[in-house]
Parts: sequence; structure tokens; C-alpha cells
Amino acid sequence: MNQKNLLDVDWSKIPAPIDDGAATHLVGLKIPPVSLVATDDTSVTLSALRGRSVVFAYPRTGEPGKIALVDDWDMIPGARGCTPQTCSFRDLFAELKAVGAAHVFGLSTQSNAYQAEMASRLHLPFPVLSDEKLALTRALGLPTMEVAGLTLIKRLALIIDGGRITQVFYPVFPPDRNASDVLEWLKENRI
Repeated sequence: MNQKNLLDVDWSKIPAPIDDGAATHLVGLKIPPVSLVATDDTSVTLSALRGRSVVFAYPRTGEPGKIALVDDWDMIPGARGCTPQTCSFRDLFAELKAVGAAHVFGLSTQSNAYQAEMASRLHLPFPVLSDEKLALTRALGLPTMEVAGLTLIKRLALIIDGGRITQVFYPVFPPDRNASDVLEWLKENRI
């Protein structure tokens, strides 16, 4: 399938993911000391960050005009919507910071080079982390799916306070509302 417009999605035609329980163990977990490369050419160790961090994870962003990973990508529950999710965090970035998010990161298993292109194209005010080697994904037991021989993180968002997960948003649907849901939670749960 040719992805003509990554932002214009009729969510009523896309299958919603179900809560398969794959994220229930995450609340309360301490983040392991795993360093990930970021699109701003830094190395980020989430466990070492002070304050509140918001990390939203997604399977795989696409590129306009490029062929999708698999023909039925849009019909895989939870697959479609990485760019709308990312853009929603971009658009609400200042508000997220204003209510206590010291750090905001995107996260996927795509390479840093791929993510850097996307971050530049979408004018992201925050870095995107690459877990290409699945170090953090495996250490935390993040929910994943296998597509075209690749292990991809299922869409979710984490609130991390002082190196410990305090809130998980999973499953996420529709993806373009994830940032506003996180923002509302942050407003109600200030630190």
C-alpha cells in the first residue's frame, strides 16, 4: 500500500488494538540503565534522568510516498498512526512541559538514521530514541508485535518519575489523541 498521506486517517476504518494485558506489569517498574541513541546525537539513559519523563512508543513511522512495510499494514490492529501520534506530541509539547514533563521522547525500534530524517521532516522539538537492538524493549518486557520479520513495539506511552514507571497508556487508540490523554493525566497528577 502506498502511504500518500500519513496524517489524514479515518480511524473508523482502522482496527483498534485490544488490551492484551501485555503492559500490566510495567507500572512500578524501575527503568534499567540502558542507554539509547537519540535523534539529537546524544545518548539517553532514561533511568538517570531527573524529574518526570514522558516516553511514547510506536511500531514504525512511514515516509510519504513510500511503500508500506507490508501491504496490509493499516489492517494490523495498532500499526497505523505513528506519524499522527508523533505529531500530536509535537503540537502539545509546550503544554506537556508546562504541566511538569521535564523530558519528552519518542521511542521505536527503527534506526537512529531513519528516525533523524523523520524528526527533521516533522520538526520535532524533542528527541526520538532508537531501541534498534531491543535492549530497553526486552529489559522492560514492552509489548511487541512481529511484522515482516521485525520486532516492533506496540503503541504505548509511559510516565516515568525519577527512573520508575508511574503510569502506562496502553493500548492507545486513536493514536492522534495519545498526547492529549497524557496531557490530561499530567494536569491531574502534578508532582
